[in-house]
Amino acid sequence: MSTGQDDARRVALVTGGASGLGRATAERFAADGLTVVVADLRASAALEAAAALPGPGHMGLAIDVADEASVQSAFTVAEEALGPVAVLVCFAGLLSTSVTPGRIPLPELTLDEWERVNAVNSRGTFLCLREMARRRMRQPLPHGRIVTVSSLAGQQGGLQSGAAYSASKGAVLALTKVCARELAPYGVTVNAIAPGPIDTPMMRASVPEGRTGAHYPGLANIPLGRVGLPHEIAAAAAYLVSIDAAYVTGATLDVNGGMRMQ
Repeated sequence: MSTGQDDARRVALVTGGASGLGRATAERFAADGLTVVVADLRASAALEAAAALPGPGHMGLAIDVADEASVQSAFTVAEEALGPVAVLVCFAGLLSTSVTPGRIPLPELTLDEWERVNAVNSRGTFLCLREMARRRMRQPLPHGRIVTVSSLAGQQGGLQSGAAYSASKGAVLALTKVCARELAPYGVTVNAIAPGPIDTPMMRASVPEGRTGAHYPGLANIPLGRVGLPHEIAAAAAYLVSIDAAYVTGATLDVNGGMRMQ
C-alpha cells in the first residue's frame, strides 16, 4: 500500500469518525500519513477524536449527514482549513432510533423508524457523495477516493437488524455503483465495504446482554468462528483509499468472516 509523500498531501473526511468503525479508520488513516477530518454529529466528540490522532494537522467538526446544509457546511469548513478533500469515507449510520436487543418485526416497524434510519444511512450517504462529486468534478484531484459503508444486512437481509436498516444499506450498495460510473471519468474511485458482525458499541446494543464477542448468538454461522474487530474494517478502508487501489471501483469488499461468500 502506498503511503508517504503522496498521502501526506491528501485530506480524508471520515463521517461518524468519533467512535466505532469510523474512529478506528480515522486512526488508521492518520497512521498512514493522511490528514484527517473527523466529522461527527457531536462536535465535542469529533474534536476529541481528532486531537488524539497521530501526526499534525487533523481537525474535528460537526456534521449531521441527514441535513443538506450541514453536509455542505462541513465540506466548506474542511476545505477552507485544509484544502480539497481527496478521500471521503461514510461511516455515519444508525441501526435504529432506539436500539434494543433483537430486530423489529416488519408489522411493528413504524413509519418514523423507517424514515429516520433511512434518512441517516441512505440519504446521508447520498448527500455526502453528491457534495464530494460536485467538488471533485469542478476541481479534480489525483487519487480521489470514496468509500461507502453498507452491511451484510443489506446483502442478504438482516439477521440481527430489521427492514429499515437492511433496506438502507441495500440502497448504499446501489448508490455506490452509480457513483462509481459517474465519477470514473474524473479519476475518483467509489467502493463499498460490507461488514458482517463487528465488535462495536452498535452491535453490543443490538444483541442480548452477555451475547457479544465469543457469545454472539450468530457465531455458529461465521466460518472463522469469531466476530470481527474495528481495525479489520479500518484496514479494508485503508486499502480502498490507497493509491495502489486505483483500478478498483464499483466493488463491494466483504469483511464478514465468511458469512457470505460469492
